[in-house]
Amino acid sequence: MTLHIGFLLFPGIQQLDLTGPYDVLASLPDVKLHLICKGLEPVTSSTGLVLCPTITYDECPTLDVICVPGGSGVGPLMEDEQTLDFLNAQSLTARYVTSVCTGSLVLGAAGLLRGRRATTHWAYHDLLETLGAIPVQGRVVRDANLFTGGGITAGIDFALTLAAELYSEAAAQLVQLQLEYAPAPPFNAGRPGTAPAHVLREANKRTAESRQSRREITARAAARLG
Repeated sequence: MTLHIGFLLFPGIQQLDLTGPYDVLASLPDVKLHLICKGLEPVTSSTGLVLCPTITYDECPTLDVICVPGGSGVGPLMEDEQTLDFLNAQSLTARYVTSVCTGSLVLGAAGLLRGRRATTHWAYHDLLETLGAIPVQGRVVRDANLFTGGGITAGIDFALTLAAELYSEAAAQLVQLQLEYAPAPPFNAGRPGTAPAHVLREANKRTAESRQSRREITARAAARLG
């Protein structure tokens, strides 16, 4: 039986949140991947890569896996009723409800994180609790059928974890080997706790405006959820 896996696509998406997991899951047998958007017009990622949707919300089939990537465009998505309704409808029948990076904030705005363990990008981790989630630090966090991945590159770890769940550890390991996924970063600066102080200060400075904006959006979403 073919597994239907859908990724939400939207302007300002962080392309690696999408393309990392996409490559992993597309390497599995008997899967059909969908790039889902309101319309079929191309959308531009946060770094300028142009991506083309393959199906609209209205035409999307019942999905086995629904995944929400993150990116600079998640703020508007958190207050888009059509998107939130679509996620709620798919969550009723999906085997797995998932996200990468700040995509979890969109799930939270849809009310899908309440009382459940979840993670997101380190810069926005404090927003999870406002949306009713139980914040957990981790590259991949699972709570029953909810899988959330941490920031950006964690999407590959998330997808391999999901691949093992959908098929087997051996199948996931085969994909890992095919992709030569053996991280060996040249610097130990990938987390706030290991990055040099001056690098962390600069990173916080660069995300300050978006953190404030998302804090306000998150507060509105929480109020709407009651």
